[in-house]
Amino acid sequence: MRKALILLSLIVFANGNIQAQIKNKQEVIKPEFGKILDSLKVKGAVLIYDIKNKTYYSNDFSWTKKGIIPASTFKIPNSIIALETGVVKNDSVIFKWNGEKRNFKKWEKDLTFKEAFRVSCVPCYQEVARKIGVNRMKTYLKKLNYPRMVFDTLTIDNFWLQGKSKISQMQQIDFLERLYYSQLPISKRTENILKDIMIIEKTESYTLSGKPGWGMRNEINNGWLVGYLETNNTVYFFATNVEKKETNMDEFPAIRLNSTKEAFRKLKIIK
Repeated sequence: MRKALILLSLIVFANGNIQAQIKNKQEVIKPEFGKILDSLKVKGAVLIYDIKNKTYYSNDFSWTKKGIIPASTFKIPNSIIALETGVVKNDSVIFKWNGEKRNFKKWEKDLTFKEAFRVSCVPCYQEVARKIGVNRMKTYLKKLNYPRMVFDTLTIDNFWLQGKSKISQMQQIDFLERLYYSQLPISKRTENILKDIMIIEKTESYTLSGKPGWGMRNEINNGWLVGYLETNNTVYFFATNVEKKETNMDEFPAIRLNSTKEAFRKLKIIK
């Protein structure tokens, strides 16, 4: 009986701690993030998490909690699983181009794994997903606690681009935080490779790492940029998700990066 009471007390204490951690995280509305998106003629939300102060900043918290198709941001967990299963041996493995026309010229050549990640080569990662297979993909996604991916043998190579798979901006940040702080059940080698290939920009004052994504939501172009920004003394996690109706999409990739960096400027984190 005494053991049972002690166990119950520990459970209550643990649950109390979890609830306290959740309550300790603040959500601060930043209307200026919305003005940035308005100026770029897109709608959506920028979400930044200041881990030191346990504070989320966004223009629209309801948007940040929506489930949206992950598009090429899924290349982060896909890469982890590829390396952990041995489907991809290292970041210099070559994906041979078969000579067929692809959606983008930058995909029409032999690419290393690192290059395939950085140019977001969809055919390369479709090959990777097929080699991983349904069972291993499901097992590893469960281990990684990467939720709400829906697929079978027919959709194993496109479920992150179309279909019912969904992830929110909040969930993206949770996953990235666990990756950054070595809280995923993966090897240090895999973690180090991922952190290297995710680097987007390095300056004297910060390093920006992450992954963009581009998909369709309700027949509207939907763009992601997720990642983290390291400064000299701390790290900030971010997930930007925006939509654009216009058919001229030449500027769309830059919009995701520019809106995110401008939001960091508004918070006086970068210059």
